[in-house]
Amino acid sequence: VSIHVLQGEREMADQNRTLGRFDLVGIPPAPRGVPQIEVTFDIDANGIVHVSAKDMGTGKEQHIQIQSSSGLSEDEINRMVKDAEANAEADKKKRESVDARNEADSLVYQTEKTLKDMGDKVTAQDKEAIEKASNELKEALKGDNVEDIKKKTEALKQASYKIAEEMYKQQAAQGAAGGAGPNPGASANTSSDAGKTSGFDKGSAEDVQYEVHDDK
Repeated sequence: VSIHVLQGEREMADQNRTLGRFDLVGIPPAPRGVPQIEVTFDIDANGIVHVSAKDMGTGKEQHIQIQSSSGLSEDEINRMVKDAEANAEADKKKRESVDARNEADSLVYQTEKTLKDMGDKVTAQDKEAIEKASNELKEALKGDNVEDIKKKTEALKQASYKIAEEMYKQQAAQGAAGGAGPNPGASANTSSDAGKTSGFDKGSAEDVQYEVHDDK
């Protein structure tokens, strides 16, 4: 996992100033969306920025120190603020487009993965509706119409809810079966797994989850 540290006021990363980069290595291969990385920022009394990244699964950790000499002058800061203000509207639209695409791409991936895992537990009718909505969203992602992407994303969400409903039904049935005693008067024993919710994500999923703690 590559950690890119930037400084600036613009919405998009490539429009800001790079302070440093470092890689968090030694993480075993994992499916998309599984790794959880905690990124921590700290600025000491000397103005040195300490950035660390830790994989919550393995405990692997890397860090970088950014010296105060890499800071900006007052004039540079003012210029960056004015530049951000002048491009605020354009940056907002670009950010909206990127966010919509990321959400759509993650939803397609998660839906197809869950559909594959469920197999024949999903009815042919529901599967056909989900695949149709997924293909339409893929086509929308080939274009630049953000509103169309959002519309098709919502359509896939609605179609995918059928998967979650089926999961809950199966869990409820398993819980009922597990709680049934041999005799009418027997006490029911509930499985420790009963009532747990599925890992299916109805919304978007990020490739890597970040928790940022700013201790300054």
